[in-house]
Amino acid sequence: MCLNAAMQKNSTRPWRLPWELFVGLRYTRAKRRNHFISFISAISMGGIALGVMALIVVLSVMNGFERELRERILGMASHASISGYQAPLEDWPEAARLAMQGDLGILAAAPYIEGEGMLRRGSQLSGTLLRGILPEEEHGVSDVGEHMLSGKLELLQPGGYGIVLGSELAMVLGVGTGDKVDLMIPQTTVTPAGIVPRFRRFTVVGLFEVGMYEYDRSMVLLHLQDAQTLYGMGDAVSGVRLKLEDMFKAPRVSRELAAALPGSFYVTDWTRQHANFFQAIATEKTVMFIILTLIVAVAAFNIVSTLVMVVTDKQSDIAILRTLGATPRSIMLVFMVQGSLIGIIGTLLGVSLGVLTAVNVENIVPFVEGLIGREFLSPEVYYISQLKGEIHWPDVGHITIVSLVLGLISTLYPAHRASRVQPAEALRYE
Repeated sequence: MCLNAAMQKNSTRPWRLPWELFVGLRYTRAKRRNHFISFISAISMGGIALGVMALIVVLSVMNGFERELRERILGMASHASISGYQAPLEDWPEAARLAMQGDLGILAAAPYIEGEGMLRRGSQLSGTLLRGILPEEEHGVSDVGEHMLSGKLELLQPGGYGIVLGSELAMVLGVGTGDKVDLMIPQTTVTPAGIVPRFRRFTVVGLFEVGMYEYDRSMVLLHLQDAQTLYGMGDAVSGVRLKLEDMFKAPRVSRELAAALPGSFYVTDWTRQHANFFQAIATEKTVMFIILTLIVAVAAFNIVSTLVMVVTDKQSDIAILRTLGATPRSIMLVFMVQGSLIGIIGTLLGVSLGVLTAVNVENIVPFVEGLIGREFLSPEVYYISQLKGEIHWPDVGHITIVSLVLGLISTLYPAHRASRVQPAEALRYE
C-alpha cells in the first residue's frame, strides 16, 4: 500500500521525481541474494570504464602526437611559400614586398635555396638536404635559431662558407663546431682534367636539434649567398618562405596570394606539402575511435545479461508491483534506471581515469620505460621520440555521449522483458 500511496502522491504532485527512479535506485544499491549478478554488474561497469579510459588516452596521445609533429615540421618548414613557376625566383625582394603589403595576416618573409647534396668527413659520407638562408631573416619564419646546441645562425657569413648541421648528422659524420666538411652537390664542373662533381669545403659553425629525427639527421644550413655561388644561381633563389598569423588559414591565404601576385608564381602551403602526414593521423584517429568504441559496446552489452538475470530474480517483486497498479511502462523504467546507472558510473569512472592518465602520460611513459628497460618510440623509427597528451574536450564529450547511449540501449531488451511479466504466472509458485 505504501507504493500505491506513493504513486497517487506523485500523480497529484507532478514536480516530484517519479517513483520508478527510487525503486530502480533501491534495486541497484540493495544487497542481492545472487552474488553472481553483483559480480557481472561490476565487470560490466569496469569494462565500460576501461574502454572509455582507453578511448580518451589514445585520442589524447594522438592529438599530442599531431600537435608535436605539426609544430616541429613547421618549426623548420614554412606556413606558405612563393616560388617561381618551373624556374628559380629572380626578383625575390619584390615578391616578398607584394606578399607583405596585403592584409592576409603574413607576419614575416624570408628567401631560401633548397637542394640536395652529400657531406664527406674522411671516409664518412651522408646525403643531406641543403637550405640556403639569410640568418637575419630566418628567425622570422622558423624556430631553428631557438634550438641551437652550439654556435648561432649569425655565424653564417656571406663568403665565409660556414655550415650548420643537425645533431644526428654531426654524430654520424663525427664532427663538431670548428671542424671541416666537404659538401658535394649533383652538378658538375668542366675542367681540363674532365668533368668533376661540384664541391666545396665548409666549416661547421653550429649544431641544432629540433627534436625531429628527419631534420636532425639530414638538414644542413648555409648562407644564401654561399648557396647561390655553389649552385651558380646568381641573384635568384628557390623561393620565399612565409610565416602566417594563423597557420590554419594557410590554404585560404595561399589561394588569395596566388590570385593577387602578378606574373608566374607558384604558391603552396604546409597543408599541401605535408598533407599525407596529417591525413594519415586523422584516418588513424577515426579507426582507433571505432575500434575502441567496440570495446565500450561489448562492456555495455554485458548489462543485458546482468539485467536479464535481475529480471528473473525479481519476478515476484515485479508481480507485486503490477498488482499495486504499476503499468508495464513503469516496470520498464525501473529496470532502465538500474541498468543505466551501471553505464553512468562506468562512464564517469572511465572519464576521470582517462583524463587523469592523459594529463600525466608524459611522466607515465618514461616511468614504464624505466621499469621494462625498453624505449617505446625510437627516434630512428618515429618522427618524434616523446609522447605528450593533449585533451580535446569535444572528443571527451563525444566519448561520454557514445558510452551513455550504448549503456541506455543495452537496457531496452531486459526492461521490455520485465514489463511483459504476468503477475499470475510469476506468483503461481510463490
